[in-house]
Amino acid sequence: KTTELAAEHGGQVLVAPMKVGDLGTMAFYVDPGGAAIGAWQSEKFAGQGVIGESGTPSWFELHTTLYQPALVFYRDVFGWDPQPVSDDPSFRYTVLRNEADMLAGVMDASAFWPEGEASRWAVYVKVDDTDATLARAVELGGTVVDAAEDTPYGRLATATDPTGATFKLLGTNLSAAR
Repeated sequence: KTTELAAEHGGQVLVAPMKVGDLGTMAFYVDPGGAAIGAWQSEKFAGQGVIGESGTPSWFELHTTLYQPALVFYRDVFGWDPQPVSDDPSFRYTVLRNEADMLAGVMDASAFWPEGEASRWAVYVKVDDTDATLARAVELGGTVVDAAEDTPYGRLATATDPTGATFKLLGTNLSAAR
């Protein structure tokens, strides 16, 4: 059903539902703004099993210039409830929820991205020490995209792995200068 809904709501099917042994079924889609997203229907493997520990994804955030179409797509395809956090034109942000949890954020990037820029998901990985983890990523062949800085949510940095995949590091540690 999700695959039909994705196509009906302006998405593309990259990979049709495919069984992964007896673990579950996966599929991949592209939303109307060009962001890829995977879907998992569990059988023996529930999916992400460790949450809230260092080294695990702690937040997912869609950056898009097609803000309203994205909210409609994720609401209608996945059943996620969009709850606006800020509707100021300079910073529009919505949290996507299910009945119990905040699942992801959607940021309107049109104020700071060039027109036509493809939407993309950002994965935030929880770490104990942002600076040390960023240095280790560089040692292993990654690159720094955005140096570590203190934010209201923790110490944040952006890096790429050796293949060019981008990820964000978010630690609860703050710099000594703060």
